Amino acid sequence: MLYLIGLGLSHESDITVRGLETVKKCKRVYLEAYTSILMAADQSSLEKFYGKEIILADRELVETGADSILEGADKDDIAFLVVGDVFGATTHTDLVLRAKELGIPYESIHNASVMNAVGACGLQLYQFGQTVSLVFFTDSWKPDSFYSKVMENRKIGLHTLLLLDIKVKEQSIENMARGRLIYEPPRYMDIAVAAQQLLEIEETKQEKAYTPDTPCVAVSRLGSPTQTFKAGSLKQMAEYDAGEPLHSLIMLGRQVHDLELEYLYQFVDNKDEFKKLVEADQEYFKPPAWVPPEEDDMSD
Repeated sequence: MLYLIGLGLSHESDITVRGLETVKKCKRVYLEAYTSILMAADQSSLEKFYGKEIILADRELVETGADSILEGADKDDIAFLVVGDVFGATTHTDLVLRAKELGIPYESIHNASVMNAVGACGLQLYQFGQTVSLVFFTDSWKPDSFYSKVMENRKIGLHTLLLLDIKVKEQSIENMARGRLIYEPPRYMDIAVAAQQLLEIEETKQEKAYTPDTPCVAVSRLGSPTQTFKAGSLKQMAEYDAGEPLHSLIMLGRQVHDLELEYLYQFVDNKDEFKKLVEADQEYFKPPAWVPPEEDDMSD
C-alpha cells in the first residue's frame, strides 16, 4: 500500500493519530521536501518522534523518480509525507496515478493545510475565490499569470489567497548550465516582496485589478505558536516586516461581512482608516444596479 499522509503545519506532533500509526508500520518513509516546511520541526525531530528513518524526497525525485518511491509498494507499506494536507496547496495526483498504473493500492490520510487554516484570520472560507501562487521575479522573468485570476475574484467580490514562493534546493542558472550540483541557500518570499511585485505588475498592466489602497491581510507562520496576522493596504504591506517565514497574503474581496471586518480590526494599526479602505474598496467593481426591463406596451 502507498500511504499519502498530511503532516499539518508546524510541529512533528501535528500528524494525526492514524497517520502516526501508519508511519510506524511502513517499511520506507519519504518526506516531500520542496514545496513547504514544517516551521517547528526538521528531519531529525521527525525521525525521533516517529521512530523511523526518513528519506528526503526533493523535486527531482518526486517528479522524475516516482518508480523508485513506489518500488516494492505492491508488497510493503510505503509512506509519502506531505507538509499540510496531501491534496492541499500542492497536489500529488501524479504519484497516485502512477501507483494506479502499477496496480498499487493507495490511501490518503488528511490534515490541516493553509487552504483551510487561513480561516484563522477571521475571513470566511466560502468567501474565497481562486487561490494563486506568486513566484520570485528575476530581471528577465516576471510571470503575471496570477493577475487575471485576481481580477476574476475581485470582480465577483471574493477574497484571494496568494501563496508565496519558496526556493529549496534550487540551482543557479550558471551551475545548472555547467552541470554542477551546487544548490542555492533556501529563500522564502516575505510579505513586502510579494506586495512590491503585485504593485509592479499592476503598474505595468494598468488594468486596475487592484490598487495600492486595496485592503489586504498578511498571514505569517500560520499554525505555529508565533502565528501573526496584519491587516492594511497593499502599499502598507510593501513596507511590512513580517519576520520569519512562512508567509501568505490575502487580498480582500468586495463582499466583506461585518463579522469578518470586526475580527480584522484586531490586526490593524488604525481601525477607522482600515474601515475607510474597505468601504472604498466595496465600491470597486461594484456591479450596476439592476433595472427591470420595461413592460411591452400592449395598447393600440
